[in-house]
Amino acid sequence: MPHFTIEYSAKLDGRVDMGAVVELVRKAAVETGIFPLGGIRVRAIKCEHYAIADNRLDYGFLDMVLRLGEGRDLATRKKAGEHIFKALSAHLDPVFTETKFALSFDMQINDKDTSWKRNNIHEALKVETVNG
Repeated sequence: MPHFTIEYSAKLDGRVDMGAVVELVRKAAVETGIFPLGGIRVRAIKCEHYAIADNRLDYGFLDMVLRLGEGRDLATRKKAGEHIFKALSAHLDPVFTETKFALSFDMQINDKDTSWKRNNIHEALKVETVNG
């Protein structure tokens, strides 16, 4: 953990480089200093079918959810969340100018008792650090 899932309206294709958005979120998460590098995942899922408000065709959205493990206090989570949201929001400023757009970001804390993981990336990063 942390795992970021971005759902976005298909209308953003051609307006927003989602590869750049995914990288921006990954980089902002690293900059917070509170997440283990080997646990960061950012993925974007295009929504072809959606309805917004009064169903005008020029509306768009990007909704991001961060799932993270327990153990960080509220102040730390808020500071990290604000940093990530600020970076993402600034990157998407042109979309707000060009069209009607909704941006949202929520954090969810996974219960360690009902969250299973298997990951050998952490170990690989340690080896690279020692050998690099």
